[in-house]
Amino acid sequence: MFSSSANLQSIVSNFSLDHMMRYSLFVPRLYNLCRSLGFEAGNIMPSRAFCSDENQGFPIILITKHFGAFPFNHGRVGGIVATGRHGPHADHGKDMVIIQASHVGYDPETKAFGSYCRLQTSDNKSTSTCGKIDIVIQWYQDEYRFAQSNIYLGREGDLRTITIDNQLLDKRRTQGLFLNLDQMVLMEDGNLKLHRTLSTSRVYIASDELCRMLPDELWLVGERVAIGSHLMPEMFSYRRQVSADIEGQNHLENNFINPMPWIVTSPAPLLVAAQVNTQSEFDRVFRTIVKSPEYQDKKLLFISCLNIDISPQEGQVFPLTKCVPWAAYIQSGEGSSRTLEQPEIVKQLMQQSTENPDQIDLEAAIQQMIGAREVRIET
Repeated sequence: MFSSSANLQSIVSNFSLDHMMRYSLFVPRLYNLCRSLGFEAGNIMPSRAFCSDENQGFPIILITKHFGAFPFNHGRVGGIVATGRHGPHADHGKDMVIIQASHVGYDPETKAFGSYCRLQTSDNKSTSTCGKIDIVIQWYQDEYRFAQSNIYLGREGDLRTITIDNQLLDKRRTQGLFLNLDQMVLMEDGNLKLHRTLSTSRVYIASDELCRMLPDELWLVGERVAIGSHLMPEMFSYRRQVSADIEGQNHLENNFINPMPWIVTSPAPLLVAAQVNTQSEFDRVFRTIVKSPEYQDKKLLFISCLNIDISPQEGQVFPLTKCVPWAAYIQSGEGSSRTLEQPEIVKQLMQQSTENPDQIDLEAAIQQMIGAREVRIET
């Protein structure tokens, strides 16, 4: 087995989608979990770190309804957390809740992840969601497609060969897709075993490891077969000149670049990318919370999730959003704290009631403000 990044494969595969729940059930359970931890009704300041996409509005409405306060905005596009807002958030309430979530669309008609029906377009057009994530990974997908179409497998008698385009062999490149050649090509005295040089590519003797990994029907005598989908994530990595700015324009891309081979080779790239971002943001933001002096003496629950936006059907105004919790960090405000992994936080949530006696009636609250006595502003 290719040994390049078993740890990265584990990161991607350890995120389970088996624990999803409707947002209308997730939010009251989350609220009741907070209450079971000693959070005070009426003094909880929720915050959300969601993408700016309009289909994230329904979860925000539900958070407002159940926590009794419009959530503070901790988020940047793509589901990145603006950790510089910890201080203002902490100043706005007694007990703290932070909900971070990346999101991905789901079309129930095609049963495919990555698109969402936009009701406000003239033709109810379906577009990529999360659009920001889609834009970020496009360059990497293009590089992958080029490699798929320009690496060929062949056979000359008992000799199995691999033909690789010269662009993919150019070590002078500062960015692009780079093959793990020492695992794909037979090595001889520390060098790649070259079989033949062509005008725009080179033919090498395939390694025993590559021959074992790929099915026999790909190695045809006298023919060249493009490697296509058999170019597996263990076989390559990416390099790209991306500034390492934290929470800046390239933050999302930096979260993706190491596990990107698993993203682009997935049947649902936007789903895997959203999962990876949720995992990366929890690990990063958790470390900023424990160091934040503003949160030190406060009860706090920080949870990271994946939001799945199911395109609305006829007659529906909002998506049927589902939540997949990933992990949570809880601190008591008295010095103790703990981290809950995915099975643990899901178990804790499922033990909570979906009934919330403290929820507010949004329609009544709005009507109360409409009917309130006019307050004149004097200047």
